[in-house]
Amino acid sequence: MNGQPALSRWQIFWLTAGLLAMIAAGVVLYLFDPETAGFYPVCALHKLTGLQCPGCGSLRALHQLTHGNIAGAWRFNPLLVALVPMGLWLGLRETVRRTLGWRWPGVITRPIIGWSLVIVAVVFGIARNFP
Repeated sequence: MNGQPALSRWQIFWLTAGLLAMIAAGVVLYLFDPETAGFYPVCALHKLTGLQCPGCGSLRALHQLTHGNIAGAWRFNPLLVALVPMGLWLGLRETVRRTLGWRWPGVITRPIIGWSLVIVAVVFGIARNFP
């Protein structure tokens, strides 16, 4: 098989299940606006304190992104919108590694990037609560 690792049936099952779950979540986010649909979870921190955590507005931002409204998504959660390309790259990179055995560059998987993201999330969480 050209030196590529063969996937087991369980690996294929879980990759397929994960892909279908992401598609289903995307369809739900596309069809149902988190501002009006009552079945989405609410942020416990915001509900208890009135403060916004770094993730507040993420569902509304993702809903806007599924409709192609980048500016609207940015207004709800700019950190999420800025991190979407990184998430897509990591997801594609891992999928290619698991399915084809190809290793793509891992620049954004270095520990300094992870720690930098933690610092950015904390600073963003603090800054978004100032007027």
